[in-house]
Amino acid sequence: MYFCTPVNNNTKIVFVLIFLFLNHTLKIKIMKKLLISGMMLLAFNSVKAQKVYATKYESLADVKVYVTKYEGLADLIVYKMKNESLATGNRGKWFFMKNESLAKKKIYFTKYEGLADLKIYYTKYEGLAGWRNTSKKGLME
Repeated sequence: MYFCTPVNNNTKIVFVLIFLFLNHTLKIKIMKKLLISGMMLLAFNSVKAQKVYATKYESLADVKVYVTKYEGLADLIVYKMKNESLATGNRGKWFFMKNESLAKKKIYFTKYEGLADLKIYYTKYEGLAGWRNTSKKGLME
């Protein structure tokens, strides 16, 4: 005496399809979680510090920088941070790295304003740091 009906080939196929669907749905959920986690890590790293390395060679630099004597001529007002962890994003608060591979951007200081991609002015006050010419902001991102 059977209490349940015997399993035929059609029933097996339905069970396999249901299993594959559930397995696929689970994989998608896991992939979404991994993707979101990865995006959060990238966002966290980009907000952390504006780490720069001053290279001796123009050809190795991402950005050529000229230091102007007057704040009004600068694209970016820069404050030199004393602590790496206190430097924030792309807001003109720079921390100079000793190791090139740890820096977000490699810069070369040029003596000539005409050769520079970016003109900066150093400030003594952290609150004054920031972009004056936002069209150049992409150079440091």
